[in-house]
Amino acid sequence: MEFDAETIAALSGISTATLTTVLLKRGLRNVWIRGSRPLRPGGKRIAGPAFTLRFVPAREDLATPESWASPISTRAAIEAMPQGCIAVAGATGITDAGIFGDILSQRIQVRGVAALVTDGVMRDVAGVLDTGLPVWCLGAAAPPSVAGLTFVGWQEPIGCGGVAIFPGDMIVADEDGAVVIPQALVKDVVAASVEQEKFEAWILAEVQAGASLPGLYPPNAENKARYEAFRKEQAQKK
Repeated sequence: MEFDAETIAALSGISTATLTTVLLKRGLRNVWIRGSRPLRPGGKRIAGPAFTLRFVPAREDLATPESWASPISTRAAIEAMPQGCIAVAGATGITDAGIFGDILSQRIQVRGVAALVTDGVMRDVAGVLDTGLPVWCLGAAAPPSVAGLTFVGWQEPIGCGGVAIFPGDMIVADEDGAVVIPQALVKDVVAASVEQEKFEAWILAEVQAGASLPGLYPPNAENKARYEAFRKEQAQKK
């Protein structure tokens, strides 16, 4: 499934905190990729469809430097990544072997990939940061991937940070981490999240003006009516 630029732009303006709340209201609790944080804090929020990569714990006959030249390799997977995707690497939470370093990250960046999200770690961190590729991960480790991981495939369902992710699911990542939105729910979640952010902005303004929380957050009937009146007033000004 492809997402249009309008959808990507809308999600780039919605916080992962809002998205997790909206998804929770639809019965989805397990959507936040545990522990994955921005390698360089302070960057912009990024959204894009997931391009999945799957690692398993290392097996000595497969996890060798020679495997890097195999048809099933991270190198081959990178060449299949489309522009604008977010590469999501399920590394089973292993933190003593870096899944990618500066050279592979540079190639990912050159291919126009929007970001990399993983429940693993990176190596050559200074070089990775120099590439400009936005990365969400669990930290850094000097050893190469084959010291702790075997790469087994791409564009298949994976687990990442305890979350099930399918190719083409929407990923949104910001300072609070990375969240997955199932493909079939994206349109509905975007619409609900835009409204949720508008509503919470109104609530925040009320709190800043001295309002107390009971009856406001969540709102009672009186405050719902006040908010609707506010919306109508804002619409008339446009």
